[in-house]
Amino acid sequence: METVVSTHGLVKRFGRVTALDELDLEVTRGEVHGFLGPNGAGKSTTIRILLGLARATAGEALLFDRDPWRHAADLHRRVAYVPGDVSLWPNLTGGEAIDLLSRLRGGTTDRAAYATRKQRLLDAFQLDPRKKGRAYSKGNRQKVALVAAFATPADLYLLDEPTSGLDPLMEQVFNREIARVAAEGSTVLLSSHILSEVEELCDRVSIIRAGRLVESGTLAELRHLTRTEVAFVHEPGREHEVAALDGAHDVRIDSGRIRFAVDSDRVAGVLPALGALGVQGLTITPPSLEELFLRHYGDDVAEVDRSGGDGSSADRAGTDSVEARA
Repeated sequence: METVVSTHGLVKRFGRVTALDELDLEVTRGEVHGFLGPNGAGKSTTIRILLGLARATAGEALLFDRDPWRHAADLHRRVAYVPGDVSLWPNLTGGEAIDLLSRLRGGTTDRAAYATRKQRLLDAFQLDPRKKGRAYSKGNRQKVALVAAFATPADLYLLDEPTSGLDPLMEQVFNREIARVAAEGSTVLLSSHILSEVEELCDRVSIIRAGRLVESGTLAELRHLTRTEVAFVHEPGREHEVAALDGAHDVRIDSGRIRFAVDSDRVAGVLPALGALGVQGLTITPPSLEELFLRHYGDDVAEVDRSGGDGSSADRAGTDSVEARA
């Protein structure tokens, strides 16, 4: 498959601080790729380099096999970008800002089609385009950027915490738009710390820590690296039988059910043994993206707990904004 985004050995330093430490990332055409990590992990720095807004210290970054630092103007016509903190021209209305951003990408040549797309998005995001930029709340500024991004078709969407400030209803509208552009063949790189959002939308995910890639693959592939929870109705004495099963871990009784964990790639081997035991009310819960994420950041969370939860350690570790929504 064609590679749309690639970085190899990407390094970015700010003085003595290393923001990216030989990062390798690959996004292929047509996929929705989740880019995971807490604040400070290097996500925004990576996206700024991909946009040609920052220059790499070392290594290589390519969009459509071209260097974004040297070919930013041409590449930006194929790219839609939404940051997590949108600033608008204070004296332009939201509608004027959307039109300006769309013209910069050459998306208003077919004015009728553009007007139709724009109006549909304004209605979907419930945005009043007549207000001045200075009058918008954070959430409405975010909506302006999202409408501008989706109103002009793009080959690649670079989205850096794009739902910041949106309520849950608008997040669902955003999810539908991502599904739409993906169905039309566009590529999406979605940087987020909202794990449920990534889990719902993305084909593949990459997790970074301290500027380095620590995990990449489909959710199904990554789930094989963790444990699946198995539970059934509690019957006295069964917990000892379960504990004796090969591959069972952390057997416990919780809310009237026996629960235990099993390595995800060994679930199929445990099921026949449970069938032989005649268990009732069996449920199997695959690991969530949150569990995959905590596989790499759980020690940082533990450090916060040890420090008393005042956030100081979290600020240093960059985990203060990790969020998982139901």
